[in-house]
Amino acid sequence: MAQLLMPGSVVAMTDQAADRLLKLDSGDAALLYLHLLRWGTPDGLRWPEDRKQRALDQLKEHGLAPAALSAAPAAPAVPAEAPPPEYGAEDITAALSDPASTFPALADEVERRLGKKLTANDLKILYTLYDHLALPTEVIFLLVNWCVEEMERKYGPGRKPFLSQIRREGFVWARKGIDTVEAAERYLQTLVRLRGRGAEVLRLLDIPPRPLVEREKNYIAAWDQMGFDNEALRAAYERTVMKKQSMDWSYMNGILRRWHEKGLHTLAAIQAGDRDPRPVQAAAPTPPAAAAREAEQAREDMERMRRLMEQMKQMEG
Repeated sequence: MAQLLMPGSVVAMTDQAADRLLKLDSGDAALLYLHLLRWGTPDGLRWPEDRKQRALDQLKEHGLAPAALSAAPAAPAVPAEAPPPEYGAEDITAALSDPASTFPALADEVERRLGKKLTANDLKILYTLYDHLALPTEVIFLLVNWCVEEMERKYGPGRKPFLSQIRREGFVWARKGIDTVEAAERYLQTLVRLRGRGAEVLRLLDIPPRPLVEREKNYIAAWDQMGFDNEALRAAYERTVMKKQSMDWSYMNGILRRWHEKGLHTLAAIQAGDRDPRPVQAAAPTPPAAAAREAEQAREDMERMRRLMEQMKQMEG
């Protein structure tokens, strides 16, 4: 027979609290409540802050947590990101003259890719990626190439990014732990796929084609990761418009998160398992020709990056 209680001290809750949690029907809220019973604070629970805050709000709403309790830690759990050093001209000169360093070859390739001579400040920014973030040369080149591709896609052929823009994206890659060629290629494949997915979602939401802002990209990436199909997204959109009278990304995200917590990711599952009785209509399928063009564009983008990587490896050899 399975042992229900493991050795150790007992964490107890009242039957009233148990009834409220069961009625709440939220796994995250129940887990957070147990954590609070055990430790008295949300600190130490390794969840993203937005997930922790949502669960805490649910507990507060049902009288299961103090109104003054905050999901944010009282003090940073980890030290703040160290600022990059202020590289001087002598640092750059030494790096460019070091025969054992790959930085000179990287600088040459970046100049060629951007179509301009790098200034002293450009070289300092590039060296920040190379030395401070310690990104491998191949990863930096993939980063630069991606930024160039994105700039030309958004603003037309010949448009090149500034090094400051590349630096900003490089810090994003470093925070995500993208520090190998394999990780970079996987990440770029995801970005290319989400780029096509973003245009597709705009059509589902009756929004004319346009560049997405960062917050919209984050929402779409989260919905894609949760596994919602087009019909489910359309259903959430229609409920959002019925409630808010216009598109509201945050409100729609709340609907989708509630469905995700219940394991409802298709229109059929939503209609069968969600309590909202309002009818939803299936979205029109994506035109096959448009989907094929997006897939072909994604393949061409990745093939172009692979060829550039091969060229760089040959130059280093």
